Amino acid sequence: MQTALAPEFRGTPDGDEADAILRKCVHCGFCTATCPTYQLLGDELDGPRGRIYLMKQVLEGHAPTRKTQLHLDRCLTCRNCETTCPSGVQYGNLVEIGRRIVDERVERPAGERALRALLKEGLTSPLFTPALKLGQALRPLLPATLQKKVPAKAGARAHRWPTREHPRKVLLLAGCVQPAMLPNINSATARVLDAAGIQTLVADGAGCCGAIRLHLSDHEGGLTDMRRNIDAWWPMVAAGEVEAIVMNASGCGVTVKEYGHALARDPAYADKSQRVSELTRDLSELLPDLVPALKNKLRPRERMRLAFHPPCTLQHGQQLRGGVETHLVALGFEVQLAASESHLCCGSAGTYSVLQPDLAYALRDRKLAQLVPLAPQAIVSANIGCIQHLQSGTPIPVKHWVEVVDEALAD
Repeated sequence: MQTALAPEFRGTPDGDEADAILRKCVHCGFCTATCPTYQLLGDELDGPRGRIYLMKQVLEGHAPTRKTQLHLDRCLTCRNCETTCPSGVQYGNLVEIGRRIVDERVERPAGERALRALLKEGLTSPLFTPALKLGQALRPLLPATLQKKVPAKAGARAHRWPTREHPRKVLLLAGCVQPAMLPNINSATARVLDAAGIQTLVADGAGCCGAIRLHLSDHEGGLTDMRRNIDAWWPMVAAGEVEAIVMNASGCGVTVKEYGHALARDPAYADKSQRVSELTRDLSELLPDLVPALKNKLRPRERMRLAFHPPCTLQHGQQLRGGVETHLVALGFEVQLAASESHLCCGSAGTYSVLQPDLAYALRDRKLAQLVPLAPQAIVSANIGCIQHLQSGTPIPVKHWVEVVDEALAD
């Protein structure tokens, strides 16, 4: 694609990066076939190719409009298009730049600004936990739409953390909302790793990975979150005390793996961020190590029938496919993917289900229509957002895959 950047963007870091990405696009349109919003809406401007044209126009000096902003807002950032693209267009990086530039030039309505500020500050605040506890106490009284967003209170096991020490150690990012909403994911991770002879450490001071602020166009706020996490992890990383930084939320994983890119121009953090990205592993990447260690520690039982929903941040963002299914089968589970459309987004996409509820719930129902006919005993995934979003539409239990492994461990 030929480009002619406007003078205000020429020679700037964002302009140069966007220009390089745009020039890789060959207009082929393969991306539209795998774009969830294009599948639903059938509008060229609600597919990657159309959004690329919109961003190109803005970068070439055309004034963006509210309509430009709306089409970019509707993008899930699922990065399915990156998996499909034969030219290697880094659409995820481009759309972050495009949104940031458009949001600087197009003022949002007051209601939108307030909601986005509430999400950005509220989900990452220490006050989120007490607010959620209040919501859980009042859950029966809440409107049905809010009840779906508030999970039931977790049992005592969700807060049981192993106490044994092991020579092998990893850091775990607890996350911002996960400890309050679904705490069993973190404790189950620690118990499964403990059973395999690996100790799980959590660094004081580490919090949100930065994705929430980044995806809400608060670029500097996202970078601040990243620097804070690096500072919290660095003493153990620098001392060589941990062999990996483990993510059990694939949305956090794809973000932390890109710290090196995000902070490449920060002289104080460029090298550290690159080292952190190199050490970061999705929990599923440890499965080849875990399976031999766990195989004889699982209770004999009938094969549990699972339907696996691979999050976009796992299969498209991190390009990790097949590992969870293969290794769960090796542990004795029966695992199936949806017969079709397993590559499509479930509609969660971080804060997307709050900001774009109609599209999000349409995608959720479309996903469940593929998973429910498998008649699973549980639907499993690898990202808290997907888990909570899918659970809001089905009585079938939806869990993290590590939770079913933890449940199968002999006490």
